[in-house]
Amino acid sequence: MNITLQNSVLDNIFTALQPFLDKKDSSQITSHIYLETRDNQLICKATDFEMGLCSMTDSLTINEQGIATVNGKQILDIIKRLKEGEVNLYTNNENLHIKQNKSSFKLPMFNAQEFPTFPEYETLPKLEINSLELISSMKKIFPVIDINNQKRELNGALLDIKEYSYNFVATDTKRLAMVKFDNASGNNLALIFPKKAITEIQRLFFDNIELFYNERNIIIKSQNYVFFSHLINGKFPDYEKILPKEIQTELVLQKSSIIEGIKVINSVTNDVKLTFRPNEILFESLSQDNSEAQTQIEINLPITEEIEIGINSRHVLDFLSQIDSVEFIWGLNGKNAPFVLKNGNFSTVVMPIIL
Repeated sequence: MNITLQNSVLDNIFTALQPFLDKKDSSQITSHIYLETRDNQLICKATDFEMGLCSMTDSLTINEQGIATVNGKQILDIIKRLKEGEVNLYTNNENLHIKQNKSSFKLPMFNAQEFPTFPEYETLPKLEINSLELISSMKKIFPVIDINNQKRELNGALLDIKEYSYNFVATDTKRLAMVKFDNASGNNLALIFPKKAITEIQRLFFDNIELFYNERNIIIKSQNYVFFSHLINGKFPDYEKILPKEIQTELVLQKSSIIEGIKVINSVTNDVKLTFRPNEILFESLSQDNSEAQTQIEINLPITEEIEIGINSRHVLDFLSQIDSVEFIWGLNGKNAPFVLKNGNFSTVVMPIIL
């Protein structure tokens, strides 16, 4: 292999591939990036077996076709230290050489033919889902995805496709977040995306993507990338049983006012008691020590009796940070019952602190 391309192109590619490398064991081929010239393109791959990314660019000059591997962390460190301009990469005697002007480097390669294969997607079924809707949904429910739950299926988010709708759902057992879309799909399917995969999907993709799947993998293709991730094998909890069948009291509230009131109490504790009254909302600290904080906002509410609720403020702030509108709905079913935060097709059911 012998290729020449701009330093900035290499920087973008190798930076995108970093999260997919095995950085703990440099003796493994998965610590390397795979490089191949094909059809006037440079194809670069990285994988930790659970996830993988393939990046493609035609912004290069191919002097000699070939394949290679190179330690992903080392090559990025080198590229970031070089100046803007063309860089020459070529292989010789099981080494990859990097050259720019008077600077040169030599890094050992693995046998590129032993690099792990990526799943094929061309013959797989395709998800007919609006990509912008899907990625925006991931962003909204992301704070609710658990990370260290013993039930592996809870360390991810469920894409639950039904015949006439689909839901994107996550829970950490203290709350459940859901984005619902009414779109006819004609089939029933349940896929659990790992949290790490959702992190990378949000980072890499914005629009015009294609999604393919099988029992084990989700594969996403865009103009410059092909991404794959193993799905979580398991049965997601029956989340529809957790959704309240009815809401006794629905209050339309100002997002900014609730954030302001909560943050005053957060100077002392994250646990907050809210008292909704006909003409105000009272915020009080639920602190274990003797420290206290309280504030109130004046607001006319369509209630005749006061309603108390205890909250972990992070649960409410996570929801509010993901909505763009100035107002949202707070649904209440009594003092110690789960409450619902709603904005359009996005809702979060939250377990209260028992008062």
